[in-house]
Amino acid sequence: MSPKALCCNVAWFAAQTAGFRRFRRALQDPGGTQLQVLHRILRANENSVFGRDHAFSGIKTVREYQERVPLSSYEDYLPALARIRAGEPNILTASPVRRLAVTSGSSSAVKLVPHTPSLQREFSAAIDPWVHDLFRSDPDLMAGPAFWSVTPALPPPDIESAVPIGFDEDTEYLGGFWKPLVDATLAVPGDVSRIRDTVECRRITLLHLLEARELRLISVWHPSFLTLLLEHMAEQWDNLLPLVRSFSRRSALRACGPRDLAAIWPKLKLITCWADGPATLAADSLRRIFPNVRVQPKGLLATEAFVSIPFAGARPLAVTSHFFEFLDAQDGPHLAEELSPGAEYSVVVTTGGGLYRYRLRDRVCVTGKLFRTPSLEFIGKEGGVADLFGEKLTDDFVAGVLRGVLARAGGFVKFAMLAPLFRGNSVHYTLFLETDQALPPGLAQEVEQGLRANPHYALCISLSQLRPARVECLLPGAFERYTNWRSRNGVRLGNIKPALLSSDPNLGALLRGSQPDIS
Repeated sequence: MSPKALCCNVAWFAAQTAGFRRFRRALQDPGGTQLQVLHRILRANENSVFGRDHAFSGIKTVREYQERVPLSSYEDYLPALARIRAGEPNILTASPVRRLAVTSGSSSAVKLVPHTPSLQREFSAAIDPWVHDLFRSDPDLMAGPAFWSVTPALPPPDIESAVPIGFDEDTEYLGGFWKPLVDATLAVPGDVSRIRDTVECRRITLLHLLEARELRLISVWHPSFLTLLLEHMAEQWDNLLPLVRSFSRRSALRACGPRDLAAIWPKLKLITCWADGPATLAADSLRRIFPNVRVQPKGLLATEAFVSIPFAGARPLAVTSHFFEFLDAQDGPHLAEELSPGAEYSVVVTTGGGLYRYRLRDRVCVTGKLFRTPSLEFIGKEGGVADLFGEKLTDDFVAGVLRGVLARAGGFVKFAMLAPLFRGNSVHYTLFLETDQALPPGLAQEVEQGLRANPHYALCISLSQLRPARVECLLPGAFERYTNWRSRNGVRLGNIKPALLSSDPNLGALLRGSQPDIS
C-alpha cells in the first residue's frame, strides 16, 4: 500500500461525493436536467457577441433555441476563433478563453477548441461521478498510484495567437481546483509530458512505471498505446533495470523479467481505455495481455465535450455537463429523453466552451438506459468515409467486416488498417496487418467478400474502378510508424484516435518496411 497515494485518493474521493450524488439524481430526470443545463449556458453567455447575435436573452424553450441557432460545424466558428486568437474577449462566451485545445477531429487538419473555466467545470461534472464510482465499486483502487496517459507535448501549431495553444500535460482535462491533489496520486508525474523527445519521454515514463509496484489503475486512450509501451519496455529491459533506484525493487524486477506483467504490477486492478468501434480489437488484445485485470471501456470523451461516462456498469449520457441533441436518418433532432434503445444517432452538443449545436460527427448506439438516462456505445466517426470512386466505405462497416476476418487470422494482431493502394492505373483496398502468426490462406478473399456486401463497393468492382482487396503482412513497428506520422501532423501520441479505415493512398508506403508478404 502507498500511504501518500491512499491519503490523496481518499481526499479526492470525498471531494467528488457531491458531484457523484448530483449525477445519480440527474439520471432519474434527464429531460429536466438537460433543460437546466441549456438555460445555464444561455444565461451565462447572453451578453457575448454570439449570444447577442442569436438573442439568447429571449430564449425560453428548447424549440426556440433550435429555431434561433442553426446546427454548426467547426468551419462555422473560424471567424470567431480568429477574433479570439487576436485577443478579443466575449466573442463566443462571457467566460474567458484560457487556452485553445488542439485536436485533429477525424482528419489530420488541426482544429482549435476554446477551453474556458465554464467548460472545465462541465468536464469536472463528468469526471467526478466517473472516478468516484470507480473508487466506490473497488476501494482498493485508492490504495496505490494511477498511470494516466503521458505523451510528449507537441510544439504548438505555427499559428499566431494571443491565447495559449494546447495543453502541456495529458492529465490537464482532470483539471480544476483538485488538480494538485490528483497530481500527488500519479505514478508518472504529469510534467514528464513536457519532455519533447519521444524516446526520452518513453524512457522516463517506463522508469516511473517500473518503480511503481503499488500501481492500481492505468488510463490510456487507444489500447495500442499501452501495448506499444510494453513492447518498448521488453526491448529496453536490460538498459532500464540499472536505472531503477530501489535495490530491492531492481532485484525483484530482474527475477520476474519483462513479460511477467502480473509480477511487475501485482496490485494492478483496472485498465480504462477506448474499447468500442474501431478500438474493439485492440482492447481485446489488451485483455489477453492482462488476463486478470479488468479492462473498462471509456465513455465517449472528445476534446470538445464529454458525451458519456462509465458509471454503475453502463455508459450513461453526461447529462449534467453539456446540452445534447441527437440526429438520426429519419427525423430529429431528438433530446436525451427521446432516444430509442437499439437506435443509432449522431451527437450534437452545446457547451460552456462556446460551441452551440455543434455536430461532433460521432455516431452512437443506444444500448439501454440507466434509470431514465440513455446508455451509449460509440460506433465510429460520421465522417469516417473512404469514397474514391463512390464505394462509400465507412468506419463502422469496415470494423464489422474485419472483426470476423481478424478473429480467423488468430494470434495477436498488433496493427490492422484498411487503406487504398495504387498500383499503376489500378487501385485496390489493402488490409495492412502486423501479427505474430502466419496468415491463414484465403484471408484476402474473405475481406473482399465482406466488402462486397456494400453495394457501392461491389459496383465499383464490377465497373473495374477497383480491383479486389488484398492483405499485406507488415514488418514489426507498424503502429509506431503510424503514430509517428500522425504526431508529425499535430496529434499527440496518446490521443491518436482508433481507426480501421483510411482513405489516404500514401499510407501503404508509410506502413511498409520492405517488400511485403501479399496474399
